[in-house]
Amino acid sequence: MKIELQSQVIVTDERESVAEEIAQLCREEGVEYFAFLKEGNFLVQDAVAAMEKAYLASEKRQVILLGADSFSAIVQNKLLKVIEEPPPRKEFILLFRKKAEILPTIRSRLPVVRTQAPASRDFDALDLRTMDIAAVYRFVQEKGRLDASEARNIIEGLVPAALRSGAYHLDEGSLDLFRDAIRALDVGSPPAFVLTAVLLKLLAKKKKKNIRGTLKHTS
Repeated sequence: MKIELQSQVIVTDERESVAEEIAQLCREEGVEYFAFLKEGNFLVQDAVAAMEKAYLASEKRQVILLGADSFSAIVQNKLLKVIEEPPPRKEFILLFRKKAEILPTIRSRLPVVRTQAPASRDFDALDLRTMDIAAVYRFVQEKGRLDASEARNIIEGLVPAALRSGAYHLDEGSLDLFRDAIRALDVGSPPAFVLTAVLLKLLAKKKKKNIRGTLKHTS
């Protein structure tokens, strides 16, 4: 994903690498860069510090980057005024981990984009070769409140991952399963439900292990 130096919300699990990319772009374009990155929760005092920096007069264009594991509703509402009416030449970029956490008031004022997580990250908690029903439900639960784009990324990665595993009978009908799931997400079906259904149907395509007995010869 190509990042633009404009006010926006970026949903990402790669906060450090995204922040470094933004910093590099600012250096290349001669834009002043200020980062307020936190482990854990972004606090009210962090929001106040960022706003104070934004209201300092500057002749140069500035990017103010805010990032944390979580932004409470109180913090987001605190930032709302400066996002609605930013000082001249100031761009606010917010890094969220979960799209579901973004308040509607923020979504309505800033574009929301998502970085593409590496495909291998999607399956850290799920080994397709040994997947069973318990693993399916555990995986979906660990993913938490998925949004449609997150579920789409996982489902789109299932086909090559299943092929690589060599553990499934996949044919054209199987591929229709994944296409139908994407269409279901596009019309607003609950992402966690769609993902669970896809994984269970994929599980039904799993190859049965051949168990052969060993003949013992006696003299």
